[in-house]
Amino acid sequence: MQIDVQLINESQLGRRLNHAIENNRRGEFGLLLSMLSIDARDMSQFQLDNETDETKRLRKQFQLGHQQALIEVLNSDHDPTDHSQLFIQEGSCSFRLHQAMKPEALVIRGQQSMSMNQVLSNCDAVTKLRHLKQIQTPLTDTEHLSEQLSKQRQFEIAV
Repeated sequence: MQIDVQLINESQLGRRLNHAIENNRRGEFGLLLSMLSIDARDMSQFQLDNETDETKRLRKQFQLGHQQALIEVLNSDHDPTDHSQLFIQEGSCSFRLHQAMKPEALVIRGQQSMSMNQVLSNCDAVTKLRHLKQIQTPLTDTEHLSEQLSKQRQFEIAV
């Protein structure tokens, strides 16, 4: 008995393995088993699609739509999706329809991360504005106080 194809897993044998058992052909059964690959990764239950991104493969397998946005930044150019008025005016059915067509982001916030927002909420207003670069930090002069007073006097005399 010669097999012209190299056997990797038992699915390539088809019914030949079953026929060998039914007809009590131990030699053929042993030969077929010995020709299978020894590596467990070659077995059919371990063969997966060769896609690198598992989330894309699972979305395709379960026929899911596009991923819902997790974070929507309010400071960007576009308007964030907001279905709250639809829920109030037209009810939950209309809200679910619009949510399915154009989903809202799960979290809506500004450009700062959550931890930075917590830190800034504990700071005073000047520090928040300075961090957001809405006001500039004052330049520190290394002049002595007497020099600053003399410059101030000269400025008052000139005015």
